[in-house]
Amino acid sequence: MATPICSISLLNVFLLLFSLEKGYAVEENEATKSYLHVVKVNSLLPTTACNHSSKVSNSLSLEVVHRRGPCIGIVNQEKGADAPSNMEILLRDQYRVDSIRARLSSRGMFPEKQATLPVQSGASIGAGDYVVTVGLGTPEKEFTLIFDTGSDITWTQCEPCTKTCYKQKEPRLNPSKSTSYKNISCSSALCNLVASEASQNCSSSTCRYQVQYGDGSYSIGFFAAETLTLSSSNVFKNFLFGCGQQNNGLFGRAAGLLGLGRTKLALPSQTAKKYKKLFSYCLPASSSSEGYLSLGGQVSKSVKFTPLSADFDSTPFYGLDITGLSVGGRKLSLEESAFSAGTVIDSGTVITRLSPTAYSELSSAFQNLMTDYPSTSGYSIFDTCYDFSKYDTVRIPKVGVTFKGGVEMDIDVSGILYPVNGLKRVCLAFAGNDDDSDTSIFGNVQQRTYQVVYDGAKGRVGFAPGGCS
Repeated sequence: MATPICSISLLNVFLLLFSLEKGYAVEENEATKSYLHVVKVNSLLPTTACNHSSKVSNSLSLEVVHRRGPCIGIVNQEKGADAPSNMEILLRDQYRVDSIRARLSSRGMFPEKQATLPVQSGASIGAGDYVVTVGLGTPEKEFTLIFDTGSDITWTQCEPCTKTCYKQKEPRLNPSKSTSYKNISCSSALCNLVASEASQNCSSSTCRYQVQYGDGSYSIGFFAAETLTLSSSNVFKNFLFGCGQQNNGLFGRAAGLLGLGRTKLALPSQTAKKYKKLFSYCLPASSSSEGYLSLGGQVSKSVKFTPLSADFDSTPFYGLDITGLSVGGRKLSLEESAFSAGTVIDSGTVITRLSPTAYSELSSAFQNLMTDYPSTSGYSIFDTCYDFSKYDTVRIPKVGVTFKGGVEMDIDVSGILYPVNGLKRVCLAFAGNDDDSDTSIFGNVQQRTYQVVYDGAKGRVGFAPGGCS
């Protein structure tokens, strides 16, 4: 059914009045183009075919795909009983959010806030949605790993897998068949890098690691060194990683995890001599498309940088300062206190969490500009939802985020709405925290299609639109 044709919608009235108020001599259709997206509703849904549109940069680029999308390969997709429902995805997402806050609390940040985790010990942080393929061992074997800016240690499942292992895309790493594999001894100073993350740090004389994630997943095994191959010209000997002997949880068909956090154990620090702690990625608009992860290289002039927040310097996380929000081209009236708890930018959290004060203003402004469409009941963490099942196209107000330094980021249209029940329930893809003192989290849905640049050496994160094309 086609979109109803009105002489002028409430949204267009608002946009026209806003333009006149600001002194803009524009026609109604120009205001519409400036402050809203006209979207074909079917484009909000993922497809079963992979859109091969990965961008190749001048530096090293690895292909990024969603672990539940068709680009990872139909045979290796999570499907049937393995595929989580939207409710499960959002529940796991909340576990991850709680885990991040708990880890910040354990490091003395916001000590008055207590978080209860569904795990008993280990480093609790959560997994992620996007995967890359890297090489480990000599001779090199390829492994599909979840990449995660909120995690430190890189690990993969290893033979003989003495207790439990889940099914993965490729055969597991076999240390006995790699000439470059070496266990780290308990007497080595390197073992101290995982000392705080393991309840039992040694097995005989071999150092052990243990990580447990916010959704209950875990990996336990030997702390080791191995050759990491990212390309034929990008090979790193003695790369420290976890050789998992007891692994279980919600990793899909991925063989493990690639840690991109801020500590000495994470990939950016271990490869800093070559890449100078510089990496970037673009997350595709949907699970049916490809993106990329690049390490090192030159930074484009189109990238606008905001400084890393000093409040998070002692943590594994990349902290930013949000200073404002806009809806439909109009900046929301929000005090600085709405963002005073800081923000973590995270590749593994799905949905952006804002302070209740900021989210309430965002949601209200969005609803005021969406009165042409029937609202429907909320879902899980979402409370602003619409029924688009009788429409071919819809008009969606743009949503913008401003970071410290005046860096403005217009969220891509794919990051504004989240379909949870086909087109019958499509929700505003943001959620509110419980309290204004809770840390905000800038999730991966809102990062879609942007080139997101992490410059650890210069203490900044940057954004450039059109990063995947």
